Amino acid sequence: MFVDEAKVTVKGGDGGNGCVSLHREKYVPRGGPDGGSGGKGGDVVLEADGGLKTLLDFQFRRHHKAERGRHGEGSNRHGKKGAELVLRVPIGTVVTDEDGHQLGDLLGDGERLIVAAGGVGGRGNAAFATPTRKAPMFAEKGEQAKELNVRFELKLLADVGLVGYPNAGKSTLISRVSAARPKIASYPFTTLAPNLGVVQVDDDQTFVLADIPGLIEGAHEGKGLGDRFLRHLERTAVLLHLVDLSGVEREDPIEDYEKIRRELQGYGAELSDRPEIVVGTKIDLPGSLERAKRLNSYCSERDVAFFAVSAVTGEGIKELLYAAGELVEATRSEEPERQDRPARVYRLEGEDHLEVERFSRHSWGVKGKKVERAISMTDFENGEAVDYLRRRLAKMGVEDALKKAGAQPGDDVAIGDMAFEYTD
Repeated sequence: MFVDEAKVTVKGGDGGNGCVSLHREKYVPRGGPDGGSGGKGGDVVLEADGGLKTLLDFQFRRHHKAERGRHGEGSNRHGKKGAELVLRVPIGTVVTDEDGHQLGDLLGDGERLIVAAGGVGGRGNAAFATPTRKAPMFAEKGEQAKELNVRFELKLLADVGLVGYPNAGKSTLISRVSAARPKIASYPFTTLAPNLGVVQVDDDQTFVLADIPGLIEGAHEGKGLGDRFLRHLERTAVLLHLVDLSGVEREDPIEDYEKIRRELQGYGAELSDRPEIVVGTKIDLPGSLERAKRLNSYCSERDVAFFAVSAVTGEGIKELLYAAGELVEATRSEEPERQDRPARVYRLEGEDHLEVERFSRHSWGVKGKKVERAISMTDFENGEAVDYLRRRLAKMGVEDALKKAGAQPGDDVAIGDMAFEYTD
């Protein structure tokens, strides 16, 4: 079963809590704080796998969560880092968030994308010891990782894409020139999913050919199967536009060609600007030669390459493959070389980003990754921890930002899930 779309929910592992502990040992009356820090939560990582061809696995399991970090312990024992969760996806998978923003595009075998980062581990009380605070009795809680809804969209990686009306001969052609064995029948829409085949032009040249379901008029607006599968043409270098010359279903091959061209233009993604070769098919059937001449003249006037072929007898196939291979090589040579990219982390904004928003006359909100993290990791039942947070927020510039925005003593200030009263 071919599945090229999936919606999943991912969540990194929560960070482990820091530990509050004082060293206790015989003959060591003032051992000092020795609470260890919690471990970082595991990341949810996507990894492109060349052995996968579909997103089917994500249809049955939609929720994925990485392992949380272990809590810190006494004697300066830090918590173990949570194991990352690796989700394998096909090469060519595009990842977007629920707002449609692209997070990554996995184009190479083994390429990785951190789609949900694990939470930071909380620091134990040993980390807060200073010359003036020799025995801190507070620690941080582990950061709670955020849950994200993401969408996977598979766009096949192929060099050449076959387009045309249903029953134009696309499946027959790909079965003739490659090892692909798509369903072939005399009724429309026998191809319900894209098929890939590797074409061996000669000893030194091969290319990947993609056969997508047939297009009909209005495909880019959702008619037939076209708009769902046109995305698989976006990465191709060359299009082979197949036109049925038999006249059995449609009499005018030029009209057929122009209608499919309009569908490519309507879809966008620069498909209509892609280098193409027009292929007249079923040249072995009666009446096809006259239609081939008309279509050839039409293409010559527009400087478009034209080949008449028969997938049954093999006529014109060899010449077509050589021309397609040369066009692919020329087109790919003009594309910028893709550089290997390191794993990326999905973040809404920079760590030091700080934003003050006014909700009403006496109500404010403060947003920022670093500030919200400090709030979420504070133990508000511990007065010493709250006092440390107040000084930390002041160093981050929260008080100055609120004062500059016009906040007055007594105003309500919301940061993350907590609300405070502003004091100057």
